[in-house]
Amino acid sequence: MSTQLKNEIQNRRTFAIISHPDAGKTTLTEKLLLFGGAIRDAGTVKGKKSGKFATSDWMEIEKQRGISVTSSVMQFDYDGHRVNILDTPGHQDFSEDTYRTLMAVDSAVMIIDVAKGIEAQTVKLFKVCKMRGIPIFTFINKMDRQGKEPLELMEELEEVLGIQSYAMNWPIGMGKEFLGIYDRYNKRIEPFRTEGKRFLALDEEGNLAEEHEMTKTSYYTQAMEDIELLNEAGNDFSLDRVKKGELTPVFFGSALGNFGVETFLETYLQFAPSPQARETQENEAIDPIEMPFSGFVFKIQANMNPAHRDRIAFVRIVSGKFERGMNVTLARTGKSFKLSQTTQFLADDRETVTEAVAGDIIGLHDVGNYQIGDTITSGKKFQFENLPQFTPELFVKVTAKNVMKQKHFHKGILQLVQEGAIQYYKTLHLEEVILGAVGQLQFEVFEHRMKNEYNVDVRMEPVGNKIARWIENEEDVKESMSSSRSMLVKDRFDNYVFLFENEFATRWFQDKNPGIRLYSLL
Repeated sequence: MSTQLKNEIQNRRTFAIISHPDAGKTTLTEKLLLFGGAIRDAGTVKGKKSGKFATSDWMEIEKQRGISVTSSVMQFDYDGHRVNILDTPGHQDFSEDTYRTLMAVDSAVMIIDVAKGIEAQTVKLFKVCKMRGIPIFTFINKMDRQGKEPLELMEELEEVLGIQSYAMNWPIGMGKEFLGIYDRYNKRIEPFRTEGKRFLALDEEGNLAEEHEMTKTSYYTQAMEDIELLNEAGNDFSLDRVKKGELTPVFFGSALGNFGVETFLETYLQFAPSPQARETQENEAIDPIEMPFSGFVFKIQANMNPAHRDRIAFVRIVSGKFERGMNVTLARTGKSFKLSQTTQFLADDRETVTEAVAGDIIGLHDVGNYQIGDTITSGKKFQFENLPQFTPELFVKVTAKNVMKQKHFHKGILQLVQEGAIQYYKTLHLEEVILGAVGQLQFEVFEHRMKNEYNVDVRMEPVGNKIARWIENEEDVKESMSSSRSMLVKDRFDNYVFLFENEFATRWFQDKNPGIRLYSLL
């Protein structure tokens, strides 16, 4: 391994931004891209009036609704680092996409709205990060609006999420009285909305070293008292505990006001981990520097370029170096092929990539070869750990309104199902199409995309909530076991699945058929 390649890998920082909807996740992403020189003008999520939309919200329905429903990948260089940001959907109906994305990162940035504190979706996503043991950096957003007291928010982190925290900086006031942040780590004060110096120096005692209007306010006095309390009774900073995911560094700022974001980015890049080793199903740790090229598919996206009806498989490079035209093996099939059509991203903007290293995200042109979770290698064949797949709870029967559009109908469903947000089932004899999803919004996005990307109007008939269970011993299943309360269908891999009406129907079936071993996904 050359010194140059080792340095390139160690300079990579790959992270996901997680939060509850409307906490400011996409806005923070835009500002980070602005500092990285990747864009000239930051759009905002709700940019309908100005005609500006967030770079990471590239899908038409995202622009219409002002929400993120897909995971975007963005890359930029900053201060000697190559940064890969994965901007994930905040909406809970798309949490499965977010969970898989979190398997492709080395750290996470958690955004909390100062007024709302820790919300339900944040708790769920935090648990996934905790489960993986990845470092979590916290950005408390919207300090230029009125919200909860900072100490109360720090307490919430420890009580609701069960993670200890260390305030890297501290707000001086908030809302209309937000005067700036006291930077504990860099030992300076950064005034908010000032025409003067960007930073004010502190003396040896930690007080402002020069005359300034803010020192005459009660907000400054309160901030200094809070900082004294944090210094005496707060947690000590430990980089080792940060790397283990046991301590979260906390930053205060305003993404929309573009305040505290650059300080956060600079500090994050110092402490966030470079690409980490990843376990295989054979319990081998794949070292990013020592091993030859390997990676895994964590996302498949259809129609990023609607004019070409293309499909892109997003690959996280785990080890070694990718070179365009190299030969790789797909572990699931054992098939070898050349990687020639490859891209890197700024949301929907793409450019051909000739080289990439561990930590980077690349896109492979897909004609149906890949599935989510696939491993590709240039050396020996192995399979990385499986990615999570959720058991759907809502089901609809889907047909094309125009029977002449059957070909487009089936092609559209096949491609959108590959992305993993919806799951495909068919009845045994009539082969009627049933779709399953974790949330209702997934069906709405499916219907919108079928019309706009495949020119097919669909009719969706609710089948209702069902309990889906797969079968370990399929050879013992008989079609006669199917009934109105326990419908037997097949998934897209031709595995048998029972769709039970409710818990009672599930228990009744098990009592009647004790030899059938049922199981669920996550």
